[in-house]
Amino acid sequence: MGDQGGWYLSAPRNPQGREVDDPWQFTDGCPVRVEERLRFPIYHPGRPLEFSLAGVGATPVVHHRVANIFTELAPDDVQVIPVDVDGQSEPYCILVATRSIRCIDEEQSAEVQYFQPEDAQPEKLGTYRAVSGMRIDPTKVGDAKVFRTWGWSIALIVSEDIKDALERAGVTGVKFEEVTGPSAVTPEERERSLKLRALYERTETAREAFWRTLGTLDEEAIIPIVVGGGWPARRQVWRVIRRPEGRTLFVTDGLSDFYVAREEPSVGFGLELALETDEPVADVATCWQQLVLEHIGNELVEHEGVREKVRTGFLSMEVDGQRMPETLLTKNGRVGVLLGMEAPSLPSHFTMPDGEVRLVTVKVLMPAELAYLLEHGKHGREELMRRFNEHGPGHLSRAWRQPVV
Repeated sequence: MGDQGGWYLSAPRNPQGREVDDPWQFTDGCPVRVEERLRFPIYHPGRPLEFSLAGVGATPVVHHRVANIFTELAPDDVQVIPVDVDGQSEPYCILVATRSIRCIDEEQSAEVQYFQPEDAQPEKLGTYRAVSGMRIDPTKVGDAKVFRTWGWSIALIVSEDIKDALERAGVTGVKFEEVTGPSAVTPEERERSLKLRALYERTETAREAFWRTLGTLDEEAIIPIVVGGGWPARRQVWRVIRRPEGRTLFVTDGLSDFYVAREEPSVGFGLELALETDEPVADVATCWQQLVLEHIGNELVEHEGVREKVRTGFLSMEVDGQRMPETLLTKNGRVGVLLGMEAPSLPSHFTMPDGEVRLVTVKVLMPAELAYLLEHGKHGREELMRRFNEHGPGHLSRAWRQPVV
């Protein structure tokens, strides 16, 4: 998404409110059959965009006037499916590129990776695992003006006349990268890219292995990645782990990344956040538990002093209460949290190849508990934790419970 400050849309849902079973069908490069009218919830509020990539499947959602540009200039290459976007009276559509063309120029592209036997996905063996700085061979495209690249269908390719038409129309949310001609990547940039890729894989492999020791890692619930924001590797990621007894564990997945600007191994901030609940969660991408985790992560990124306190001890703070359950809101519309409480069922630290990382629990407080903590200080915090543990696993966060004070 090329428009800062714009909205983020969630994956499409059917009239019953359930996410579609296969959100990737809209980017496979073939026509789609949809029986019901779909709608898109707004994952993060922001300025409405005329071109958006929605949900984990990166489904193109376009304003009707954008759809008209595509159907006028490339009628044989696209399918438009009318949909609803929550809170919008303007018409929107899913834009489906109906052609997939095998045309990636592997020699000219900056980097091409393939699935290997050690990736444990035999059905993908030998296919593209990642493509960066992509270049295509125009001689293999024929008369297509809009298409997906075979084997790497995340890329949506458009002809230059469509690009010019979108730019003349001032369409918001679009961003273009040229994919023809010699690679613009220098040998030095290529070497740096390979080095960063190795660091990413080193970090991700170790951290994901740890997450799997805590429960069943939800493969589909990778909260949409946000690029930037001051996280060590400039990417904000969250994961969801299914735990015993119907519990759901939300974790940050990137605060212990290496510092990308330094291009050297490290564990970044040396911590990750974990919020566990035993309440039902209808939508992990938009639920209040996930939102709390995001707010806390942003606070830690912005304030080094706060990070250091969290990394070594306990800390209480308040975060924005917008879109939170009313039961958690203080008089000022905030939500109180306690960070660093011990949890018998969760380790306090885990080991990465480049150092130790603290797993910091997040306990959401009821307003009365926050007031008690602020009034009694350290003694109040210790008394609260004692009372929490008297009522079962004390670190669990719930919106519907009685305060312990």
